Amino acid sequence: MIVDNKTILITGGTGSLGKTLVRRLLSGGKIGTPKKVIVMSRDEAKQHDMRLSYLDMKVSTEEVIYQNFQQVLEFRIGDIRSYKDVCSAMRGADIVINAAALKQVPTCEYFPEQAIATNASGVNNLVRAINEGRNDVETLIGISTDKAVKPINVMGMTKALQERIIIAGNIMNPKTRFICVRYGNVIASRGSVIPLFHHQIEKGGPLTVTVPEMTRFLLTLNQGVDTILAALEKANSGEIFVPNVPSVSVMNLAQALSQDSNIDIDIVGIRPGEKLHEIMVSEEESKMTSKRGDYYAIHPMLPELVGENFIPALGGEFSSADNVLNFDDTRSLLKKHKLLSGMNKPSELGELLV
Repeated sequence: MIVDNKTILITGGTGSLGKTLVRRLLSGGKIGTPKKVIVMSRDEAKQHDMRLSYLDMKVSTEEVIYQNFQQVLEFRIGDIRSYKDVCSAMRGADIVINAAALKQVPTCEYFPEQAIATNASGVNNLVRAINEGRNDVETLIGISTDKAVKPINVMGMTKALQERIIIAGNIMNPKTRFICVRYGNVIASRGSVIPLFHHQIEKGGPLTVTVPEMTRFLLTLNQGVDTILAALEKANSGEIFVPNVPSVSVMNLAQALSQDSNIDIDIVGIRPGEKLHEIMVSEEESKMTSKRGDYYAIHPMLPELVGENFIPALGGEFSSADNVLNFDDTRSLLKKHKLLSGMNKPSELGELLV
């Protein structure tokens, strides 16, 4: 009952992951029923659409807005770049989950100052707000990415900074548990490759593949949420939780999606800031990594946060180039999640209640 009677603030909660997370939290079950879920984001249109999806459509817009702060699901317009917005939204929160981010690799390459403002400085606002007076926050959890490991692009660099900022928060304020989760590409999330391939297939092609041998970790929105909930339940201060998920080659992904469509595939080259393979746990981190159920827990390297002794669970780095699914297994994975051409594709919310 890890969220039972808790007030939970989700920054960036109108994104693909945020929507799935909110739906799971409000569905109750073995995780418990939260007292309130607060969604803070900058986009009023996305908030309005999300609000209406949860309420009886017979209720007028005026009544919906008027009753906003009386609902279990509460919406706040705000930006984690603003310290004042963060302090206001965080008031009364027991758990803070940071899903706010600039996550498109090329965009961050062209506008690095914007990525720093959201992914690093914005996260620092969250930690600062807790350290300067919101000491009733029990847990702050940051959502990171495999691109934060040995980063070569701005998005990964700023996400790596997010991890360090959050982990260091434990030193200044041991009353709050500061933790992270880290995972790879989320299947069918907004801006990811599978929706792009579906769009290209609907247009008659061609599919654009960067480099045939490129590999990526893949997980569903629900697996992303599962990782967050597992970290909330089991992570110790300063730890980073990592799911053990499969990886695929981008070429197999494109061929599996287009197999029934007879569409050409064009090789267009690596985009600015992209890696050939992603790393979920670095070789250096592997020595600080233990097994925690179905997840890896990367222990903090700061000596003040080192816990009990453990046996390292990995003999080296955990790379997307390891144990890549073959074509048939890639197609089976896509079929399982109804992502093949002609199948009923999942909504942006993913398989919400599975």
